Amino acid sequence: MSVADLRRVYADYLEAANAREFHRMADFAHDTIVFNGETVSRDDYVAAMRQAVDSVRDYTWRLDDLVIEGERAAARLTVTGTPVREWRGLQPTGRAVSFTECAFYHFRDGRFERMWYLLDTRAIEDQLAGLPRSS
Repeated sequence: MSVADLRRVYADYLEAANAREFHRMADFAHDTIVFNGETVSRDDYVAAMRQAVDSVRDYTWRLDDLVIEGERAAARLTVTGTPVREWRGLQPTGRAVSFTECAFYHFRDGRFERMWYLLDTRAIEDQLAGLPRSS
């Protein structure tokens, strides 16, 4: 796949996720993927995405940076939303959050087969507690 093709696939993936078109995930992820080091089904991966968007109203991913090398992609995203139920062990406070997510993918045949991600959990905790964000 060319860099341009992989950029298009990733843009389409984010578009589908933000539109809650989880039925389209078969276009982007293999049937079985390694997700943060654990082998899971695509259905399990989608269930994790659904849990996030069900717990955080208006959960939205915005792509800030995308680096592609061969079949690998690294993305830096800004995620926004307002938790409305317990999420990641945190209780909702009515406050909106905005945080960084870094995600790394390995693609094969135009779909990812491995994915790792990290969230700025400290920023989420601080914002829910009403603490000022550090720069």
